Amino acid sequence: MITIKGRLGYSYSLKKTANLFSIENNILLEIAKKQPKRRFFILIDKQVHRIYGEKIRNYFYKNEIKIKLYVMEGGDHSKNQQSYLDVFKELCLFDPLRKDEPLLAIGGGVITDLGGFVASTYRRGIPHIKIPTTLMGYVDASVGIKTGINFGPYKNRMGSFTIPEGIILDKDFLRTLDERNIISGIGEIIKLAVILDPILFELLETGNKILIENKFQNQLGEVILDRAIEKMVDELSGNLYETILKRKVDFGHTFSLILESTSNYEMTHGEAVALDILYSCCISYLRGLLKERDLERIVSLYQNLNIPTWSDYLNSKHLWTSVKERIMHRNGKQLIPIPVGIGRCKFINDLSQKEIQPAIDLLKEISLSFVS
Repeated sequence: MITIKGRLGYSYSLKKTANLFSIENNILLEIAKKQPKRRFFILIDKQVHRIYGEKIRNYFYKNEIKIKLYVMEGGDHSKNQQSYLDVFKELCLFDPLRKDEPLLAIGGGVITDLGGFVASTYRRGIPHIKIPTTLMGYVDASVGIKTGINFGPYKNRMGSFTIPEGIILDKDFLRTLDERNIISGIGEIIKLAVILDPILFELLETGNKILIENKFQNQLGEVILDRAIEKMVDELSGNLYETILKRKVDFGHTFSLILESTSNYEMTHGEAVALDILYSCCISYLRGLLKERDLERIVSLYQNLNIPTWSDYLNSKHLWTSVKERIMHRNGKQLIPIPVGIGRCKFINDLSQKEIQPAIDLLKEISLSFVS
Protein backbone atom coordinates (compact mmCIF):
# COMPACT_ATOMS: atom_id res chain seq x y z
CA MET A 1 0.00 0.00 0.00
CA ILE A 2 1.19 3.51 -0.84
CA THR A 3 -0.01 6.36 1.37
CA ILE A 4 0.00 9.89 0.08
CA LYS A 5 0.33 12.51 2.77
CA GLY A 6 0.06 16.25 2.42
CA ARG A 7 -0.53 19.31 4.45
CA LEU A 8 -3.36 21.57 3.36
CA GLY A 9 -2.26 25.08 4.15
CA TYR A 10 -4.51 28.02 3.50
CA SER A 11 -4.81 31.74 4.03
CA TYR A 12 -6.85 34.53 2.55
CA SER A 13 -7.41 38.15 3.42
CA LEU A 14 -10.42 40.28 4.18
CA LYS A 15 -9.66 43.83 3.11
CA LYS A 16 -11.79 46.75 4.19
CA THR A 17 -12.01 49.72 1.89
CA ALA A 18 -14.28 52.63 1.01
CA ASN A 19 -15.68 53.56 -2.39
CA LEU A 20 -14.08 50.58 -4.09
CA PHE A 21 -14.81 51.76 -7.62
CA SER A 22 -13.59 55.32 -7.26
CA ILE A 23 -10.68 56.03 -9.62
CA GLU A 24 -8.42 56.73 -6.62
CA ASN A 25 -8.97 53.26 -5.12
CA ASN A 26 -6.19 50.93 -6.27
CA ILE A 27 -7.10 47.59 -4.65
CA LEU A 28 -8.29 45.95 -7.87
CA LEU A 29 -5.74 47.83 -9.94
CA GLU A 30 -2.90 46.29 -7.94
CA ILE A 31 -4.33 42.81 -8.61
CA ALA A 32 -4.63 43.56 -12.34
CA LYS A 33 -1.03 44.79 -12.52
CA LYS A 34 0.16 41.28 -11.66
CA GLN A 35 -1.66 39.84 -14.68
CA PRO A 36 -0.13 39.58 -18.14
CA LYS A 37 -3.41 40.58 -19.81
CA ARG A 38 -4.93 42.91 -17.16
CA ARG A 39 -8.49 41.61 -17.36
CA PHE A 40 -11.32 40.23 -15.19
CA PHE A 41 -14.41 38.10 -15.65
CA ILE A 42 -17.05 39.68 -13.40
CA LEU A 43 -20.23 38.00 -12.20
CA ILE A 44 -22.47 40.77 -10.92
CA ASP A 45 -25.94 41.03 -9.41
CA LYS A 46 -28.48 42.70 -11.74
CA GLN A 47 -29.58 45.23 -9.12
CA VAL A 48 -25.99 46.10 -8.24
CA HIS A 49 -25.25 46.54 -11.94
CA ARG A 50 -28.24 48.85 -12.32
CA ILE A 51 -26.95 51.12 -9.56
CA TYR A 52 -23.18 50.87 -10.00
CA GLY A 53 -22.66 49.48 -13.50
CA GLU A 54 -21.61 52.74 -15.14
CA LYS A 55 -19.22 53.55 -12.29
CA ILE A 56 -17.70 50.06 -12.46
CA ARG A 57 -17.17 50.23 -16.22
CA ASN A 58 -15.62 53.67 -15.91
CA TYR A 59 -13.26 52.45 -13.18
CA PHE A 60 -11.86 49.63 -15.27
CA TYR A 61 -11.76 51.73 -18.46
CA LYS A 62 -9.80 54.51 -16.77
CA ASN A 63 -7.38 51.98 -15.33
CA GLU A 64 -6.99 50.23 -18.71
CA ILE A 65 -8.33 46.91 -17.46
CA LYS A 66 -10.43 44.74 -19.77
CA ILE A 67 -13.56 43.21 -18.31
CA LYS A 68 -16.34 40.81 -19.20
CA LEU A 69 -19.45 41.60 -17.16
CA TYR A 70 -21.98 38.81 -16.75
CA VAL A 71 -25.16 40.20 -15.18
CA MET A 72 -27.67 37.92 -13.46
CA GLU A 73 -30.56 38.13 -11.04
CA GLY A 74 -29.69 37.69 -7.39
CA GLY A 75 -31.80 35.75 -4.90
CA ASP A 76 -32.28 32.04 -4.37
CA HIS A 77 -34.43 31.66 -7.49
CA SER A 78 -31.17 32.06 -9.42
CA LYS A 79 -29.13 29.74 -7.23
CA ASN A 80 -29.63 26.70 -9.43
CA GLN A 81 -28.04 24.38 -11.99
CA GLN A 82 -29.10 26.43 -14.98
CA SER A 83 -27.51 29.60 -13.61
CA TYR A 84 -24.35 27.62 -12.88
CA LEU A 85 -24.23 26.32 -16.46
CA ASP A 86 -24.95 29.77 -17.92
CA VAL A 87 -22.09 31.37 -16.01
CA PHE A 88 -19.79 28.44 -16.74
CA LYS A 89 -20.45 28.76 -20.46
CA GLU A 90 -19.62 32.48 -20.44
CA LEU A 91 -16.47 31.80 -18.45
CA CYS A 92 -15.40 29.24 -21.06
CA LEU A 93 -15.79 31.89 -23.77
CA PHE A 94 -13.71 34.33 -21.72
CA ASP A 95 -11.15 31.57 -21.03
CA PRO A 96 -9.24 33.05 -18.07
CA LEU A 97 -5.68 32.11 -17.26
CA ARG A 98 -5.80 29.33 -14.71
CA LYS A 99 -3.88 31.08 -11.91
CA ASP A 100 -3.57 34.79 -12.73
CA GLU A 101 -7.08 35.97 -13.66
CA PRO A 102 -9.49 35.63 -10.73
CA LEU A 103 -13.23 35.68 -11.20
CA LEU A 104 -14.82 38.64 -9.39
CA ALA A 105 -18.19 37.94 -7.76
CA ILE A 106 -20.00 41.18 -6.92
CA GLY A 107 -23.34 40.89 -5.14
CA GLY A 108 -25.10 39.20 -2.26
CA GLY A 109 -24.60 35.71 -0.89
CA VAL A 110 -26.18 33.99 -3.90
CA ILE A 111 -23.76 35.67 -6.30
CA THR A 112 -20.67 35.01 -4.18
CA ASP A 113 -21.75 31.39 -3.55
CA LEU A 114 -22.45 30.79 -7.24
CA GLY A 115 -19.33 32.59 -8.43
CA GLY A 116 -17.18 30.65 -6.00
CA PHE A 117 -18.69 27.33 -7.10
CA VAL A 118 -18.14 28.08 -10.79
CA ALA A 119 -14.54 29.10 -10.05
CA SER A 120 -13.94 25.94 -8.01
CA THR A 121 -14.99 23.69 -10.89
CA TYR A 122 -13.58 25.56 -13.90
CA ARG A 123 -10.39 23.68 -14.87
CA ARG A 124 -10.66 22.11 -11.38
CA GLY A 125 -10.22 25.48 -9.76
CA ILE A 126 -9.35 29.05 -10.62
CA PRO A 127 -9.01 31.91 -8.12
CA HIS A 128 -11.96 34.09 -7.22
CA ILE A 129 -12.51 37.26 -5.21
CA LYS A 130 -15.71 37.99 -3.32
CA ILE A 131 -17.09 41.51 -3.14
CA PRO A 132 -20.28 41.40 -1.02
CA THR A 133 -22.85 44.14 -1.54
CA THR A 134 -25.49 43.07 1.00
CA LEU A 135 -25.36 43.08 4.78
CA MET A 136 -25.90 39.31 4.76
CA GLY A 137 -22.95 38.86 2.43
CA TYR A 138 -20.79 41.32 4.36
CA VAL A 139 -21.02 39.59 7.75
CA ASP A 140 -21.72 35.99 6.78
CA ALA A 141 -21.87 34.54 3.27
CA SER A 142 -18.63 35.98 1.96
CA VAL A 143 -16.50 35.39 5.07
CA GLY A 144 -16.06 31.62 4.86
CA ILE A 145 -15.04 29.26 2.07
CA LYS A 146 -18.32 27.48 1.30
CA THR A 147 -19.69 27.77 -2.23
CA GLY A 148 -22.72 26.18 -3.79
CA ILE A 149 -26.10 26.12 -5.44
CA ASN A 150 -29.47 24.60 -4.64
CA PHE A 151 -30.55 21.32 -6.20
CA GLY A 152 -34.30 21.30 -6.70
CA PRO A 153 -35.84 21.76 -3.24
CA TYR A 154 -32.53 21.03 -1.50
CA LYS A 155 -30.67 24.13 -0.42
CA ASN A 156 -26.90 24.21 -1.03
CA ARG A 157 -26.87 20.50 -1.88
CA MET A 158 -24.26 21.05 -4.61
CA GLY A 159 -21.13 22.91 -3.59
CA SER A 160 -17.54 22.90 -2.48
CA PHE A 161 -15.12 24.26 0.07
CA THR A 162 -12.98 26.69 -1.88
CA ILE A 163 -10.46 29.20 -0.56
CA PRO A 164 -11.02 32.61 -2.19
CA GLU A 165 -8.08 34.68 -3.31
CA GLY A 166 -9.54 37.43 -1.18
CA ILE A 167 -12.60 39.24 0.11
CA ILE A 168 -13.10 42.96 -0.31
CA LEU A 169 -15.43 44.63 2.19
CA ASP A 170 -16.90 48.02 1.34
CA LYS A 171 -19.83 49.05 3.53
CA ASP A 172 -20.66 51.89 1.14
CA PHE A 173 -22.63 49.29 -0.85
CA LEU A 174 -25.03 48.99 2.10
CA ARG A 175 -26.24 52.55 1.51
CA THR A 176 -28.41 51.45 -1.41
CA LEU A 177 -30.07 48.47 0.30
CA ASP A 178 -33.77 48.61 1.15
CA GLU A 179 -35.00 48.14 4.70
CA ARG A 180 -35.93 44.48 4.20
CA ASN A 181 -32.40 43.58 3.11
CA ILE A 182 -30.87 45.42 6.06
CA ILE A 183 -33.17 43.64 8.51
CA SER A 184 -32.43 40.32 6.80
CA GLY A 185 -28.69 40.83 7.31
CA ILE A 186 -29.19 41.76 10.95
CA GLY A 187 -30.53 38.23 11.48
CA GLU A 188 -27.03 36.81 11.00
CA ILE A 189 -25.54 39.37 13.39
CA ILE A 190 -28.11 38.46 16.04
CA LYS A 191 -27.12 34.82 15.56
CA LEU A 192 -23.55 35.61 16.58
CA ALA A 193 -24.65 37.87 19.43
CA VAL A 194 -27.07 35.39 21.02
CA ILE A 195 -24.84 32.35 20.74
CA LEU A 196 -21.37 33.87 21.16
CA ASP A 197 -21.08 37.47 22.25
CA PRO A 198 -23.07 39.36 24.91
CA ILE A 199 -21.19 42.58 24.09
CA LEU A 200 -22.32 42.38 20.46
CA PHE A 201 -25.87 41.87 21.73
CA GLU A 202 -25.61 45.00 23.88
CA LEU A 203 -24.30 46.97 20.90
CA LEU A 204 -27.34 45.90 18.88
CA GLU A 205 -29.61 46.97 21.74
CA THR A 206 -27.86 50.35 21.81
CA GLY A 207 -28.07 50.83 18.06
CA ASN A 208 -31.70 49.87 17.79
CA LYS A 209 -33.62 51.38 14.83
CA ILE A 210 -30.75 53.78 14.08
CA LEU A 211 -28.86 50.85 12.55
CA ILE A 212 -31.64 50.37 10.02
CA GLU A 213 -32.11 54.06 9.34
CA ASN A 214 -28.46 54.84 8.62
CA LYS A 215 -27.65 51.37 7.23
CA PHE A 216 -24.62 50.80 9.48
CA GLN A 217 -22.85 53.91 8.15
CA ASN A 218 -22.16 55.54 11.54
CA GLN A 219 -19.38 54.68 13.97
CA LEU A 220 -21.51 52.27 16.02
CA GLY A 221 -22.54 50.49 12.84
CA GLU A 222 -18.91 50.01 11.88
CA VAL A 223 -18.05 48.70 15.34
CA ILE A 224 -20.89 46.16 15.09
CA LEU A 225 -19.84 45.04 11.61
CA ASP A 226 -16.20 44.65 12.64
CA ARG A 227 -17.07 42.74 15.79
CA ALA A 228 -19.49 40.42 13.97
CA ILE A 229 -16.87 39.57 11.35
CA GLU A 230 -14.23 39.10 14.03
CA LYS A 231 -16.45 36.61 15.86
CA MET A 232 -17.30 34.81 12.63
CA VAL A 233 -13.64 34.52 11.68
CA ASP A 234 -12.73 33.28 15.17
CA GLU A 235 -15.28 30.49 14.86
CA LEU A 236 -14.44 29.52 11.29
CA SER A 237 -10.67 29.86 11.09
CA GLY A 238 -9.78 26.62 12.88
CA ASN A 239 -12.50 24.60 11.16
CA LEU A 240 -12.95 26.01 7.65
CA TYR A 241 -13.50 22.59 6.10
CA GLU A 242 -15.95 21.55 8.83
CA THR A 243 -13.97 18.51 9.91
CA ILE A 244 -15.57 19.26 13.29
CA LEU A 245 -19.36 19.25 12.91
CA LYS A 246 -20.07 20.71 16.35
CA ARG A 247 -20.29 24.34 15.18
CA LYS A 248 -21.75 27.23 17.17
CA VAL A 249 -22.34 29.18 13.96
CA ASP A 250 -24.87 26.53 12.93
CA PHE A 251 -27.21 28.29 15.35
CA GLY A 252 -30.13 29.56 13.31
CA HIS A 253 -29.53 26.92 10.64
CA THR A 254 -31.36 23.88 11.97
CA PHE A 255 -34.85 24.94 10.87
CA SER A 256 -34.19 27.92 8.57
CA LEU A 257 -33.35 26.01 5.40
CA ILE A 258 -36.73 24.29 5.22
CA LEU A 259 -38.50 27.57 5.97
CA GLU A 260 -36.82 29.11 2.94
CA SER A 261 -37.47 26.21 0.60
CA THR A 262 -41.11 25.66 1.59
CA SER A 263 -41.76 29.38 1.03
CA ASN A 264 -40.34 28.91 -2.47
CA TYR A 265 -37.63 31.35 -1.36
CA GLU A 266 -40.10 34.18 -0.88
CA MET A 267 -38.64 34.28 2.63
CA THR A 268 -35.08 35.61 2.64
CA HIS A 269 -32.28 33.63 4.24
CA GLY A 270 -31.87 36.23 6.99
CA GLU A 271 -35.59 36.21 7.79
CA ALA A 272 -35.54 32.41 8.03
CA VAL A 273 -32.43 32.49 10.24
CA ALA A 274 -34.07 35.08 12.52
CA LEU A 275 -37.15 32.87 12.91
CA ASP A 276 -34.96 29.85 13.57
CA ILE A 277 -33.08 31.78 16.28
CA LEU A 278 -36.25 32.81 18.07
CA TYR A 279 -37.79 29.35 17.71
CA SER A 280 -34.62 27.74 19.11
CA CYS A 281 -34.79 30.19 22.02
CA CYS A 282 -38.33 28.97 22.68
CA ILE A 283 -37.12 25.36 22.76
CA SER A 284 -34.38 26.31 25.21
CA TYR A 285 -36.79 28.29 27.40
CA LEU A 286 -39.29 25.42 27.54
CA ARG A 287 -36.46 23.10 28.56
CA GLY A 288 -35.61 25.43 31.42
CA LEU A 289 -32.21 26.30 29.94
CA LEU A 290 -32.83 29.91 28.88
CA LYS A 291 -34.02 32.33 31.54
CA GLU A 292 -37.21 34.30 31.00
CA ARG A 293 -35.32 37.60 31.27
CA ASP A 294 -32.92 36.58 28.48
CA LEU A 295 -35.80 35.51 26.25
CA GLU A 296 -37.52 38.86 26.92
CA ARG A 297 -34.37 40.76 25.90
CA ILE A 298 -34.12 38.81 22.66
CA VAL A 299 -37.82 39.32 21.88
CA SER A 300 -37.50 43.03 22.67
CA LEU A 301 -34.58 43.35 20.26
CA TYR A 302 -36.67 41.75 17.50
CA GLN A 303 -39.51 44.12 18.25
CA ASN A 304 -37.30 47.22 18.21
CA LEU A 305 -35.66 46.20 14.93
CA ASN A 306 -38.95 45.23 13.21
CA ILE A 307 -37.73 41.68 12.63
CA PRO A 308 -40.51 39.25 11.64
CA THR A 309 -41.37 36.79 14.40
CA TRP A 310 -43.89 34.55 12.71
CA SER A 311 -44.57 32.66 9.49
CA ASP A 312 -47.30 30.21 8.57
CA TYR A 313 -44.56 27.93 7.29
CA LEU A 314 -43.75 27.21 10.93
CA ASN A 315 -45.50 23.87 11.29
CA SER A 316 -44.43 20.77 13.16
CA LYS A 317 -44.20 18.49 10.13
CA HIS A 318 -41.81 20.80 8.27
CA LEU A 319 -39.68 21.53 11.30
CA TRP A 320 -39.27 17.89 12.28
CA THR A 321 -38.37 17.06 8.67
CA SER A 322 -35.69 19.71 8.93
CA VAL A 323 -34.29 18.13 12.10
CA LYS A 324 -34.03 14.76 10.32
CA GLU A 325 -32.28 16.38 7.35
CA ARG A 326 -29.81 18.14 9.62
CA ILE A 327 -29.03 14.80 11.30
CA MET A 328 -27.89 13.53 7.91
CA HIS A 329 -25.91 16.70 7.29
CA ARG A 330 -24.25 16.46 10.70
CA ASN A 331 -23.22 12.84 10.22
CA GLY A 332 -25.91 11.12 12.27
CA LYS A 333 -26.25 13.52 15.19
CA GLN A 334 -28.57 16.46 15.84
CA LEU A 335 -25.82 18.74 17.18
CA ILE A 336 -28.36 21.54 17.58
CA PRO A 337 -26.86 24.64 19.20
CA ILE A 338 -29.29 26.40 21.53
CA PRO A 339 -28.67 29.37 23.83
CA VAL A 340 -28.46 28.91 27.58
CA GLY A 341 -27.92 32.62 28.14
CA ILE A 342 -27.06 35.58 25.96
CA GLY A 343 -23.61 34.79 24.57
CA ARG A 344 -23.61 31.15 25.77
CA CYS A 345 -24.83 27.93 24.22
CA LYS A 346 -24.91 24.16 24.48
CA PHE A 347 -25.46 21.42 21.91
CA ILE A 348 -28.37 19.04 22.20
CA ASN A 349 -28.78 15.63 20.58
CA ASP A 350 -32.07 14.61 22.15
CA LEU A 351 -34.68 16.99 20.70
CA SER A 352 -37.88 14.97 20.41
CA GLN A 353 -40.74 15.38 17.99
CA LYS A 354 -43.14 16.12 20.84
CA GLU A 355 -41.17 19.29 21.68
CA ILE A 356 -41.72 20.82 18.26
CA GLN A 357 -45.35 21.95 18.58
CA PRO A 358 -45.14 23.52 22.07
CA ALA A 359 -42.26 25.69 20.89
CA ILE A 360 -44.32 26.73 17.84
CA ASP A 361 -47.22 27.63 20.15
CA LEU A 362 -44.94 29.74 22.35
CA LEU A 363 -43.48 31.53 19.35
CA LYS A 364 -46.96 32.29 18.04
CA GLU A 365 -47.93 33.65 21.44
CA ILE A 366 -44.86 35.90 21.37
CA SER A 367 -45.69 37.08 17.86
CA LEU A 368 -49.30 37.89 18.80
CA SER A 369 -48.05 39.93 21.76
CA PHE A 370 -46.29 42.21 19.26
CA VAL A 371 -49.62 43.05 17.66
CA SER A 372 -51.36 43.68 20.95
